[in-house]
Amino acid sequence: MIGTYAAALAVCGASLAIGQAVLVICGVRCWSWLSPAVGLALICAMCWGTVRLPGEGVVSAVLVVTLAVAAVAFLRGRVGEGGEALQAGLYVALPAVVIASLPFLVEGHFGILGTGFNPDMSQHLLATDRLAEGVDGQLLNEGYPLGPHAVVAALSKGLGIGLVQGFSGLTLAVAVLAPLTALAALADQPSLRRTAGALLVGLPYLVASYYAQGAFKETIQALFLLAFVLALRESARPEWTDKPLRFVPAAVIAVGSVYVYSFPGLLWLAGTASICAVVELARSKFASPAGLHAMSLALIVFAVGTLPELGRMIDFQRFETFDPSGPGLGNLFGQLSPFEALGIWPSGDFRLAPGDGAAPVVVYYLGAAFGTALLLFGLVRCWRLRESAILAALLAAAGLYVAARLGGTPYTAAKALEVAAPLVTLAILSLAGGAVAGVLHGGGRRRRPSTWGRAAATGPAAARLALAVYIAAAGACSLLAFANAPVGPTSYSPALTGLRPLLAPHPTLVLIPDRLLDEEQGARYIAWELRGGRVCIEAESDADAIPPPGVRFVLTTDAVDGAPFPGFELRRRAAPYVLWERPGPPEGRSSCPLIAERQSRAPND
Repeated sequence: MIGTYAAALAVCGASLAIGQAVLVICGVRCWSWLSPAVGLALICAMCWGTVRLPGEGVVSAVLVVTLAVAAVAFLRGRVGEGGEALQAGLYVALPAVVIASLPFLVEGHFGILGTGFNPDMSQHLLATDRLAEGVDGQLLNEGYPLGPHAVVAALSKGLGIGLVQGFSGLTLAVAVLAPLTALAALADQPSLRRTAGALLVGLPYLVASYYAQGAFKETIQALFLLAFVLALRESARPEWTDKPLRFVPAAVIAVGSVYVYSFPGLLWLAGTASICAVVELARSKFASPAGLHAMSLALIVFAVGTLPELGRMIDFQRFETFDPSGPGLGNLFGQLSPFEALGIWPSGDFRLAPGDGAAPVVVYYLGAAFGTALLLFGLVRCWRLRESAILAALLAAAGLYVAARLGGTPYTAAKALEVAAPLVTLAILSLAGGAVAGVLHGGGRRRRPSTWGRAAATGPAAARLALAVYIAAAGACSLLAFANAPVGPTSYSPALTGLRPLLAPHPTLVLIPDRLLDEEQGARYIAWELRGGRVCIEAESDADAIPPPGVRFVLTTDAVDGAPFPGFELRRRAAPYVLWERPGPPEGRSSCPLIAERQSRAPND
């Protein structure tokens, strides 16, 4: 628990401080809730750029801590209304921490998020372990984006936080930073509505569902897209037309997206920026020499920040997940319904079809119809108020989803829905004055109500009631997804992966502690780690006097004293495991099930 929250606090604190310092350099003089995303983007890029230096993560940790401390000192006296804005942020951050902690509270322990939903965290842990030890691995060689892994390596080597706790803390931190970023679009709202809206925009149902399976990259990418849209939106404000660095925050976020999601992450951002630029050029806002100069500076920042990753992005485009004829389901059961992006989906498992969960099928369709109607009204309001950045992002996201649905795989189509979900929720909440605040003008100060704020105050009671019902229903669905998240083992060792080549050809019995089996998803975790062979998994207390027939190897923990069965000899110690072997050919035919190896040899992306 301490390691998880320490990692989350370190990531949140450094992101806020570094991000706000960058914004001040760009000309911002009031607290901005773009700071979480800008800071996290820079941290991912910096950690990846330094994690392979001597120290395998220590240099990264020292660099981030030094910059965070320097940023705090730099910001003194340079940020107005910081106290009031941070107070508003505290009202969002505290419930976000509680909500993001639901999986651990329900399961009764901290550990690997998503074990049982998604086995990919096993590969991420292995890649980070090798990265922290300065050893090349499969993901590194294939160009897989490893910015978040570098952050966890820095937490591990620099602060002494375990890899499992580092990933859990990073994922939890993103679940806090996303609602804080959403505050940038809701600052003019009354306190309760602002808090509820920020939590719902930052943690809609699909984002909560991906959090529940430990999919940290997707939740970070959803955060970056939301922040990128809000940064573009602010750069078009009249008071920013003469600032040469006004597009740099968006460029920094795009740099971070490359190190988190490689070139696919740029598809949402580039599509949004292109559509938004066409619209704004038609309005003659960006056609001035000052506007072109500002865009040029932003492009230079982006090019310099991503140039070191260019070769790896080229390598990554050959990654097998992008092959439509390859294994495209991943951990899904089929195509997801696009209505899940609306946020009202009363199922603890987002992969289930309507009616397969506890709620009857009619509830799903009523929620989808209700959410669709609100989205349409929200889009109309965005159009009337010329919210071109939000509309451009939704149009780009819709196009990418259609392309993934028609020419990609169910796995990539599902991720396209998840990344777009916060923007869909924001558009719906526009009925209540959702996207009105000056992102770069503070998070909680009282000011003259904006256009949307006045519309919300004087709008029909029916609209306010509809929004209240939506917030309650969508919020309940998100909480259901969080509460249903499985939590696996509390620690990680690459030992099992190292033993796979030896064990795969022979039936193996694994004896594990009762707690790991009963409470920590141990059977699913170990089965995935030893995939490719016949594996029996039993609790230590339930082991029979003789092993199952046909078993050649027995794997125990180092807490077991001596050979588990007569006739077995010590073959290898691989802490925290001990491998025992029965000499000679095994007797009988094995009854252990075959754990099929998934065709995809690395995490889908």
